[in-house]
Amino acid sequence: MRTIVRAFWGPRPEPVEAVADRWLSTLTALDALVPGDRWQLVRASETPTELVPDRESLLAALRTAGSEEDWSDVIGTGLRLTRTTRSGGEIEVSVLAGGAPEYLLQSVVIGITTPTGFADLETRLLSALVLAWDPDVGDVTDDDILDALEDRAGFAVGDPAIGRHAYLSARRAARWPDGLRAVRREVVADGVLVDVGAAPDEVVGAYRLLRDAGALEPLPTPMDRAVW
Repeated sequence: MRTIVRAFWGPRPEPVEAVADRWLSTLTALDALVPGDRWQLVRASETPTELVPDRESLLAALRTAGSEEDWSDVIGTGLRLTRTTRSGGEIEVSVLAGGAPEYLLQSVVIGITTPTGFADLETRLLSALVLAWDPDVGDVTDDDILDALEDRAGFAVGDPAIGRHAYLSARRAARWPDGLRAVRREVVADGVLVDVGAAPDEVVGAYRLLRDAGALEPLPTPMDRAVW
C-alpha cells in the first residue's frame, strides 16, 4: 500500500536556514511516527549518501543543492531523502522550498509504502507538515484516489486537490460548502484539517462540491503569494 502525504504553497522566498528548520521539523515528525533506518540523501546520477537528521547536515545539503542548481534562488532548493521503515516499507521525502517562482508551486511530498498500512497515523503526519511548512493546501491520498479525480472529476496535475484527509488554508476553509459533511474538522495553524472519507467515490464527491464552492481555486498566475 502506497500512501502519499503532500502540501503545496506559492512563492515564499526564505533563507536556507529557515528551510533547514522546516526540514528538521518534518524529519523529527517522521522519526516519531514512522521510525526506520538512517536517512539517505538521493542526488541525480550519484550513489545515495547517509544524512544525519540535524540542522547542520541539512544546511550543508541544502547549500550544496543550491550551488548545483542555476535557478535555485528563483525556483527554490530541492532535496530528496529516502529510508527503510522498521516494518520493511519505504519512505521518500521530496521538498522544493525557499523560492519565489511565478508558475511553479513549492511543495513537500512524502511517499510511504508499508506492508502494515499507515491509516492510524495519516492525519498526524499531515498536521505535522502543516505546522512545519505553513502550506496553502495539503492532503493524504493514494494512486486510486488520484486516478478517480482525474478520470471522473476533471482534476489536472497542479490544481489544488483533496484526498481522504485534507488541509485548506483559512480563506479556502471559509468557502466550505454547507452541503458537505466531514467526519472531523480540526483547526490547524491558520486553516482547517478535515477527514473527507476513505473511498475514492467519497473524495470525488467532496472534491466537486469544494471546487464548485470556490475552495479549490488555483493560485492566480503569475503567483505573487504563498496562500490563496
